[in-house]
Amino acid sequence: MNVLRTPEERFQRLPNYRFEPHYMTVDGMRMHYVDEGPRDGKVVLMMHGEPSWSYLYRHMIPICVAAGHRVIAPDLIGFGKSDKPDSIHDYSYQKHMDWMQAFIDELGIQGITLVCQDWGSLLGLRLAAENEERFSAIVLGNGGLPTGDHGKIPTAFKAWQNFARYSPWFPIGKIVNSGTLKSLSKDEVRAYNAPFPNASFKAGARAFPRLVPTTPDNPASPANRAAWEILSKWNKPFLTTFSNADPITRGIDKIMQKNIPGAQGQPHQTLIGGHFLQEDASTEFATAVNHLIAEHL
Repeated sequence: MNVLRTPEERFQRLPNYRFEPHYMTVDGMRMHYVDEGPRDGKVVLMMHGEPSWSYLYRHMIPICVAAGHRVIAPDLIGFGKSDKPDSIHDYSYQKHMDWMQAFIDELGIQGITLVCQDWGSLLGLRLAAENEERFSAIVLGNGGLPTGDHGKIPTAFKAWQNFARYSPWFPIGKIVNSGTLKSLSKDEVRAYNAPFPNASFKAGARAFPRLVPTTPDNPASPANRAAWEILSKWNKPFLTTFSNADPITRGIDKIMQKNIPGAQGQPHQTLIGGHFLQEDASTEFATAVNHLIAEHL
């Protein structure tokens, strides 16, 4: 496995991202994470998805830290400041799960409130189900845990899968910008492009869309079904904060609210935003997290 590391100068002078970097070794690779707030604060684990990185949470992190929480925001392997295997075949759903499991094991964190979106939810919801005793609450925005057993695949997602697989042009910053209602600044687009100096760094970003379980025989489907068995009995707080303008995850919040016991009676919200609601509704999203923790933990 050939592993790439983005030069540090790519991350200089990024707007609103002045967090101290932290690193650990996972499966022989360097994994980066943000770790802000008091060590004895309630742990908020913010997991990004595709094709973003912890920069996505730059506006939410200070709001949750101001409430006294310890906020941890990792860059998944293949993204952000973390190392990047350069072959699409080096990535699988299970490998990402193993890398994240090693991450939380190394940190030894407990009482976790999970905040997740996009692939952050495909990994995070599994992680919570498989480590139920370590998680205290979940806040889900624009994400889910598919098994490939139910429902029609959204046309927008099929188009995204084909684009990621076949397009010779894969402009990460523009992709993120297209998933927001607001227009990112030139420097913000540069920040999303920063982890990827050239195409060889983008294997992880290209891999994720094809790894989503869309058929019942997907290699990840059995483990996701097992996670759903646990989530269907999950009585801890479970809050949905989906946006109103995401064509890919629209309606999944209702499925979660119906099938997860801990979602009953929660103040679920529909925020104004596109797929990347952390960009469009960062204050509202972070405030919902803080409110859930204040009310229940």
